[in-house]
Amino acid sequence: MRYFIAFSYFGRSYHGWQNQPNAMTVQGVMEDALSKLLGEPIALTGAGRTDAGVHAKEMFAHFNFNQDLDKEDLVFRLNAFLPEDIAVSELFQVHEEAHARFDALERTYEYWITQKKNPFYSDRTYYVRQALNIDKMNAAASLFLDHGDFECFSKSNTDVHTFLCDVRKAIWTREDDILVFTISANRFLRNMVRAIVGTLLDVGIGRSDLEGVQRILWSKDRSLAGASVPAKGLYLTKIVYPKTITNNE
Repeated sequence: MRYFIAFSYFGRSYHGWQNQPNAMTVQGVMEDALSKLLGEPIALTGAGRTDAGVHAKEMFAHFNFNQDLDKEDLVFRLNAFLPEDIAVSELFQVHEEAHARFDALERTYEYWITQKKNPFYSDRTYYVRQALNIDKMNAAASLFLDHGDFECFSKSNTDVHTFLCDVRKAIWTREDDILVFTISANRFLRNMVRAIVGTLLDVGIGRSDLEGVQRILWSKDRSLAGASVPAKGLYLTKIVYPKTITNNE
């Protein structure tokens, strides 16, 4: 039987989602908890991988277990067992071929910026002192909606086979005292969102402009794009799956 698990985490203490040698990861902590509670080794397959320090408000993974589970009870026991910075929200059965990564239709990230020093945001946002032109940043962000190849924003030496992404939303908004960049796409490349934000901040402070961003997009050259912003401001906020994923027929 295959199960999906929905959860969230604050990434400060972890070297990303994916298991790595000699480093604490979200996947490793969760697999250890599940294996102990279910009495056998459990391997999780996540919806994607987040880098060290990145947070997730909504993340999914799947695992196989050949027994019916008391889902509500297991969620309760997992939350009691896991550290405070990881929380499980739901557990549900899916059809045998359902895949947390490959069946995802859309993913959404947010990047949080504060422009006033605030000790309560020090681990949750990126502090940018310079004045920012949000209208110009949004005009530049709209260019991504009509572009397909995002190699210029991809981490170097990555092992992906294509740099094509379908970006469906890219917008800056003010939410109280936080400036939030929201971006949705069918898929993302490694380091893509953080590189995009760094490039748009260059536009906001007047270091670049729309023509410059367009040149970066067509260049496919990572060295021409802006610097990657810190991981602590990045949140995976939503993953969309087809409704048929829970159909066991």
